[in-house]
Amino acid sequence: MKKQKRFYLTEKEMPERWYNVQADMPNPLKPALHPGTKQPAGPQDFAPLFPMELIKQEVTTERWIQIPDPVRDIYTLWRPTPLVRAFELEKALGTPARIYYKYEGVSPTGSHKPNTAVPQAYYNKMEGVEHIATETGAGQWGSSLAFACQHFGIKCTVFMVKVSFEQKPYRKNLMEIFGAKVIASPSTQTDAGKKILANDPSCTGSLGIAISEAVEVAAKDPGTRYSLGSVLNHVLLHQTIIGLEAEQQFLLAEDEPDILIGAFGGGSNFAGFTFPFLRHKIAGKKMRVIASEPAACPTLTRGKFAYDFGDTVGLTPLVAMHTLGHNFVPSAIHAGGLRYHGAAPLVSQLLVDNLIEAVAYKQNECFASAMLFAKNEGIVPAPEAGHVIHAAVVEALKCKESGESKVIAFNLCGHGHFDMSAYQAYMAGGLKDFELSDKELQENLAALPGV
Repeated sequence: MKKQKRFYLTEKEMPERWYNVQADMPNPLKPALHPGTKQPAGPQDFAPLFPMELIKQEVTTERWIQIPDPVRDIYTLWRPTPLVRAFELEKALGTPARIYYKYEGVSPTGSHKPNTAVPQAYYNKMEGVEHIATETGAGQWGSSLAFACQHFGIKCTVFMVKVSFEQKPYRKNLMEIFGAKVIASPSTQTDAGKKILANDPSCTGSLGIAISEAVEVAAKDPGTRYSLGSVLNHVLLHQTIIGLEAEQQFLLAEDEPDILIGAFGGGSNFAGFTFPFLRHKIAGKKMRVIASEPAACPTLTRGKFAYDFGDTVGLTPLVAMHTLGHNFVPSAIHAGGLRYHGAAPLVSQLLVDNLIEAVAYKQNECFASAMLFAKNEGIVPAPEAGHVIHAAVVEALKCKESGESKVIAFNLCGHGHFDMSAYQAYMAGGLKDFELSDKELQENLAALPGV
């Protein structure tokens, strides 16, 4: 009998609640601090940026949060997403490991990002917000928020990191199809952008800079709110629908994961897949949970756990997280969604508590594994997803050496249909590997606010 490859849930089986890992963490998060007073920030400090329902989700320790029906209705455009057994990849690697991937590339924008874009747009709409400003790296978040805002009749402005703006024109086009205004960052349209360009007219941009610009726009206009695609607690909460579905699908597969892996930039994709499983590890179940990040932006593997700003200029609250320093401008790797100086506070605390582990890889080895995956499984992954595939390949080859038949599961966070220039450069041998130097790391860490 042929073994089953794909495992599906019906729309009726889609989770009705998100999971909040804060309810089960052994140690709570350190409080966010006001950027001016350095005192713990309250709801009133976040109100100019976020609707109150999202602020409540940011701080709550309730285990389960109900998903609003209008959000679930839009989710059904692509959810539930499939869990797939990677038989062909297993065969190509010659490994006894059983490899599964949860595929989020079936969403309207080709990534996991709409899982939080839709509820964020919904909660803003419920408060009468007419305009949302945001940032985007590779463009997956920007296109997802544009898609969500279009559904709820909200205007959307996206500050896109300049290097990605130039590398990925079709992502820009997709945002514009959904009605968004897209601006290359740093720009001359904000004080933050002008300040950066005055110091470095050729600056290629960073997520931290783009966040500064978007936050400034929201802070200056009472009718505008800000939206973030990763890092914050409520964003990670919304993404847990991925892992909650996967839990049910592993029951259908009559299997369970020994190793869970997610690509890591800010934390939303990694957390969305692993947090629902992590609650079982916290309760004593044996499993490994691995975050895979770029060597060019090694936030978890080499960053310092400290209070830092989420943006470059220093407009956002200070949060305790692993950081490379808010002034850090990453090298121009193609995995634009992983080029962020800071890590989600929830993920950072879990790393401090040794409940998760982190690895870092260079982009050429990740593209090699992405190509192997594409040739065998038929999906061209986004460069971001190449990092999680490579980590899975490394673990599968360890199983080949040891003879162990472990179950390896990862979140394939998006397809690479808009990233053909990156694959073209890789196949032509034109991709450069970047690795953060100790000197640059120390220079950036020296600029931490020292709270």
